[in-house]
Amino acid sequence: MAEAAHDDGVVPMLAGRVLATPPRLGPVRLLAVDGPAGSGKTTLAAALAAELHGRGVAAAVLHLDDLYDGWAGLEGTLWPRLAAQVLEPLRRGLPARYQRYDWQAGAFDGWVDVSVPGVLVVEGCGSARRQAEPFVVLTVWVEAPADVRLERGLARDGAAARSHWERWMHDEAAHFARERTAERADVRLDGFGRMSA
Repeated sequence: MAEAAHDDGVVPMLAGRVLATPPRLGPVRLLAVDGPAGSGKTTLAAALAAELHGRGVAAAVLHLDDLYDGWAGLEGTLWPRLAAQVLEPLRRGLPARYQRYDWQAGAFDGWVDVSVPGVLVVEGCGSARRQAEPFVVLTVWVEAPADVRLERGLARDGAAARSHWERWMHDEAAHFARERTAERADVRLDGFGRMSA
């Protein structure tokens, strides 16, 4: 994803759009990178943060994988915790901290500090839910074919995680249909960093 995005100028274009929009989360510009699991969101988020740093902008990436309450965590307490632990303090111009989920232990454990960045890139399934709209300056949707995404996921998590991945893919499809995330996105990319229709 990153090479294709850099080759065709997508990442610089996205960074420019973010910086051209006034902050909506107190002093912070919030960028949501959403889409199905395994589509390339993490790679894009890292490329965007690097581009912003290269422009002298303090940028932080928050991975929703650290905030989900396990494999069933797309809904439930995700948004209330993200809003209370991260978004509300940043909106007030204060540092934030969130409790990180330990996937090995199957429980929340330890806290992660978030200083007040110029841009906060929140990447993960559900980052562009409707509740985030008042704060987000740009929503990017990243997609890839389901078989490619599942292959990427199992390569990372192991074949034993197949049932978890299949359930997650079902849950995220229902979430995206309800939220109409792809339709509401400002920019849509395929899993190789190219603009899609």
